[in-house]
Amino acid sequence: MTTLAPVALVTGANRGLGLATARRLAELGHTVLLCARRPEDAERAAEGLAGLPGVVLPRRLDVDDLDGIRALARSVETEPGRLDVLVNNAAINYDTAERACDVDLDEVRRTLETNLFGAWAMVQAFLPLLRRSPAARVVNVSSESGSLASMSGGTPAYGISKAALNALTRKLADELRGERILVNAVCPGWLATDMGGPGGGPVEQGAAGVVRAATLPDSGPTGGFFRDGRPLPW
Repeated sequence: MTTLAPVALVTGANRGLGLATARRLAELGHTVLLCARRPEDAERAAEGLAGLPGVVLPRRLDVDDLDGIRALARSVETEPGRLDVLVNNAAINYDTAERACDVDLDEVRRTLETNLFGAWAMVQAFLPLLRRSPAARVVNVSSESGSLASMSGGTPAYGISKAALNALTRKLADELRGERILVNAVCPGWLATDMGGPGGGPVEQGAAGVVRAATLPDSGPTGGFFRDGRPLPW
């Protein structure tokens, strides 16, 4: 087992849950690639995490930009030269006021592009690096609104995008099981973020569940859906 610090990449990490996740991983000594759509946002967030045990490196990333994803993967191949943890956190459009009966399908497509295809493209682009890791982990930040077991009407674009992300989690976990790459979905719960709004729980609580999945032992689960370390129904 290598003694080098693990390298983690977190998408949408300049604020909210992503930033809290980046902070916690850096506190554990990880080298963290803190990604945001605007480079100045990534740099500002990384500066705020200076002085932690792990190194935090700001990186520009828009998960809707396939060429940008591939360019970042090539950059990471060069420096720091490895990747052990991929946290797909970037997400948009918690459309609580919409209904599936009459929602604008262009908005649904836009939501799927980020929440599903963005995460999918990230895994494909970074899989060569993850395959070289002795303990690779992929964490897809999902939501219980994507659980078919409890799904109801409303929030159509967001809920369906997260249900699809859960399905992708299962597919990837099964395909990568033999390569010792653990892939899990995590619902952080309702948090007080820009998307969640006031009244939610502390982002640190949600980040703890994400980090738990990002630091699972080799004997840990794969293909699961969790909140606070406890399984959720699909």
